[in-house]
Parts: sequence; structure tokens; C-alpha cells
Amino acid sequence: MKSVSSHFRESPHTKPGWWAVWLTAAFVVLFLINSFVFMPLSSDAPWQHILLPFYGIFMLLCGLGAGIASLIAIFRQRERSWLVWLPLLPGLWVLFMVIGELLFPH
Repeated sequence: MKSVSSHFRESPHTKPGWWAVWLTAAFVVLFLINSFVFMPLSSDAPWQHILLPFYGIFMLLCGLGAGIASLIAIFRQRERSWLVWLPLLPGLWVLFMVIGELLFPH
């Protein structure tokens, strides 16, 4: 497989790079919806106990997938675009939250 390198100020040139960008965008949108719509609601709605765990897992998987796709694009495909470096932040944040929850459950 031929790797395509890019410069920092350009847009991504590889498929994993674009996957990382779109998964990051999905994570940010889901995170904002969670913060401003679901969190202020009262917890007595019956649908929340069914929907929100799946929503949260999907949101975290988008963030983790963005970080993994970003690492693949950076190390295997030599992608250097800033849009590919940016998804490392949600990936690391999700990893930090999951490890914290496993080490210190509440």
C-alpha cells in the first residue's frame, strides 16, 4: 500500500484521515446534544433508562474510533494534516474517562 503524506495546513489525503475527521464531528455533535438536551432533563422519564446507555456508548465509540483512525492515518499512512491530529483529543479523553471509570467506579 502506497502511503500519501500531507502537510500540516492541508486537508487529509487518506481514507483513515477522513474517517477520523467525520467521527470527531459526530462525537462533538453527540456530546453537545448530550450536554445541552439530555443532561438538563429530569430523570423520571422511562425512555431515558432505555435510550441513554446506548446513546452514551455510541458517543464514546465515535470518540474512540476517531482516535484510533487518527493514529492509523498518522503512523501507517504518514498523514500530517491538522484535521487528523485533532481527533486524538476526543480519543484520549474517552480513553481517560473509561480507564477512570474502571479504576474508580461510583
